[in-house]
Amino acid sequence: MVSKSYSNLLELASGEAPSLGRISGRIPRIMTVSGLISENDEDPSESVSSDPSSSSVQRDRIIIVANQLPIRAQRRSDGSKGWLFNWDDTSLLLQMKDGLGDDEAEVIYVGHLKEEVHPSEQDEVSQILLESFRCVPTFVPPDLYTRYYHGFCKQQLWPLFHYMLPLSPDLGGRFNRSLWQAYVSVNKIFADRIMEVINPEDDFVWVHDYHLMVLPTFLRKRFNRVKLGFFLHSPFPSSEIYKTLPIREEILRALLNSDLIGFHTFDYARHFLSCCSRMLGLSYESKRGYIGLEYYGRTVGIKILPVGIHLGQLQHVLSLPETEAKVAELIKQFCGQGRIMILGVDDMDIFKGISLKLLAMEQWLTQNPEWQGKVVLVQIANPARGRGKDVKEVQAETHSTVKRINETFGKPGYEPVVLISEPLKFYERIAYYVVAECCLVTAVRDGMNLIPYEYVISRQGNEKLDQVLGLKSCTPKKSMLVVSEFIGCSPSLSGAIRVNPWNIDAVAEAMDCALEMADSEKQLRHDKHYKYVSTHHVGYWAQSFLSDLERTCRDHVRRRCWGIGFGLGFRVVALDPSFRKLLMENIVSAYRRATTRAILLDYDGTLMPQCSIDKSPSSKSIDILNSLCRDKNNMVFIVSARSREKLSEWFSPCEKLGIGAEHGYFLRTKRDAEWEACLPITDCSWKQIAEPVMRLYTEATDGSTIEDKETTLLWCYEDADPDFGSCQAKELLDHLESVLANEPVTVKSGQNTVEVKPQGVSKGIVAKRLLSTMQARGMTPDFVLCIGDDRSDEDMFEAISSAMTGPSIAPGAEVFACTVGRKPSKAKYYLDDTAEIVRLMQGLASVSDQMLLPAQD
Repeated sequence: MVSKSYSNLLELASGEAPSLGRISGRIPRIMTVSGLISENDEDPSESVSSDPSSSSVQRDRIIIVANQLPIRAQRRSDGSKGWLFNWDDTSLLLQMKDGLGDDEAEVIYVGHLKEEVHPSEQDEVSQILLESFRCVPTFVPPDLYTRYYHGFCKQQLWPLFHYMLPLSPDLGGRFNRSLWQAYVSVNKIFADRIMEVINPEDDFVWVHDYHLMVLPTFLRKRFNRVKLGFFLHSPFPSSEIYKTLPIREEILRALLNSDLIGFHTFDYARHFLSCCSRMLGLSYESKRGYIGLEYYGRTVGIKILPVGIHLGQLQHVLSLPETEAKVAELIKQFCGQGRIMILGVDDMDIFKGISLKLLAMEQWLTQNPEWQGKVVLVQIANPARGRGKDVKEVQAETHSTVKRINETFGKPGYEPVVLISEPLKFYERIAYYVVAECCLVTAVRDGMNLIPYEYVISRQGNEKLDQVLGLKSCTPKKSMLVVSEFIGCSPSLSGAIRVNPWNIDAVAEAMDCALEMADSEKQLRHDKHYKYVSTHHVGYWAQSFLSDLERTCRDHVRRRCWGIGFGLGFRVVALDPSFRKLLMENIVSAYRRATTRAILLDYDGTLMPQCSIDKSPSSKSIDILNSLCRDKNNMVFIVSARSREKLSEWFSPCEKLGIGAEHGYFLRTKRDAEWEACLPITDCSWKQIAEPVMRLYTEATDGSTIEDKETTLLWCYEDADPDFGSCQAKELLDHLESVLANEPVTVKSGQNTVEVKPQGVSKGIVAKRLLSTMQARGMTPDFVLCIGDDRSDEDMFEAISSAMTGPSIAPGAEVFACTVGRKPSKAKYYLDDTAEIVRLMQGLASVSDQMLLPAQD
């Protein structure tokens, strides 16, 4: 039964409450049945109980979640009931565990079994897998799993993430809400299974790949402080592609409920960050080498590190007698007949570029007839993981192209292309790597692709294989890689020949270059690759990710967390314990008690929404300010970055309102008072240097503008492309700092702005000036309210905080420094938006009006 707490998510996905039926076969909750599970365990440290008293040795526990468990399952062949289970050694999930080491952490796997298990057997299978393998199976009804995996994952997400748009119905992949509902439903089932085994305060959860992208939302909703990492093994497309997805924001927000999000390459991470910027308005920062996104007070880390291979497993297979026998067989088959092998190993799908590889081979043989009869391309085509018409088309095209090439260039005893479409055992594939002179990978888009890594390690070989190959033990090893620019491992293989697989001529030329290259250079390239691959193995990758996850989650315990939002828009707000919402009843009672009050208000983003087109104050805002100013116990100031002319015009109806213009450089205490300069009047000749530079960036950045004030220059890119504008702003900041290095000014970046202003000018000056003026008049305030929304307002908060220990604020005064939105700030309070601020100020104005009535009577 679907729990009520998650029903909103499913309703959001489908538009109605779906009927999932009963998911039978719930496994026991680990935390409550540790005795049952550890009955046959002599060593209590092996128990998966999360109760500290049940284990003599405490280790980190990691829950690894993926679409499929690293388990092979088959029914007993002797006719008796039951199942046989064993580890799938080729699974990355299992290799990760080996890489971490048994002593480092206890690992529990959560995932789906490839084989269907009848509901009547699910309890027994769950118990066996949990006790013997520490695996928790997610039994998903077959029809639901088909719609989830073969439907939404393989027909919609996977093509889109590989840059394939459903431009016509024939191409498939058009968004289908019922398939999306199935995707959300299965992610919910995974979440339920995790909740049955997790100790949320201690365990780390590591979710893998695009099959489970909304799972973080379910887990974060149930456990606000869950330590949650996510790694995407596929490409992440550019924002232009990704934004075509109708549920684009739901997936982004779900991923951002993770603590750490991992990608294989910087390109994938850059595309994700760009999507967050363009669709959610989030910006990222890089601090001490770590990239982070601020999301409702939480820092979501971004990890960029390509996965590696299991070095120990590969070296073990290389040492097997059957591997040596297969290598000897292949040497006889190819080298014994004076032929060189080029190898391709790919899944049979549309993105692996098998047909492009074959076309390049055909062209190369045409252009270089001297190689005919001497070179063989062995193409190992692994079975496709998906279904559909596109797979059948790839298979048909591949077989027809192979047939044409062999008919054109073949002769008795020689076929230039050998297509192996039946599944090979791992040791057989390794044997092909050992013998191949060159490995050719021409995928048009691939998340990572570990084939080149396996090839490099295989070519390094060992002493026994050297004897089979007829090499001396001291002979330097060599290998050649021709790899597509569009695969995740390409950036890490700097010694490979990188090609655009769509350019058939370039691929053919690269093949020729790879075979003609001098052995000494092949050896240098091989040594470079071997050094990288042998050190950046799967254990290194897993340990590095988990280390960063632990670092990212370190401050969970000291933050207050609570959830907001509905459905897949749910997110957690995490703030320091001292940071809380400014409640109307609290401030109103303090306002009533006070005898002297200082009120400082920012304008843009505080009283006026940033997105508003008409920036002038409303008549309602003017009335509120006038009500506050009529109270003789109040000193009210508007402190803004805007010019004094504009502020004078807008607030002319407010006779007693104080104004600080241009970040407080100009100041007046009421409408009829003269403007004062908080600092000596400065020479603005620096503008002659800064303005041409700003004009240059304005011309180059569509949507940007320059605002020239009396003492400041502002470059605003609010209406520019967010990525380009941000990039240009960083360049402009550096440029201005360079050319103005000897001028008495500071260059600051703000929200969509770069500003040049005189040194020493800040809104903090206005706060200090107001408090000292009130003190001089014998009006030392016992109530201070300061509200602002951006970085420049932090100076006011800091000034007020410093003044609390001095004579300018009365002892025991009630001070309310308040920022707009829940974000890191020097303020102790927050309000959600400008509407809440206006309501608050209206409430205070009403109190003042009520207090004035008796005095008037």
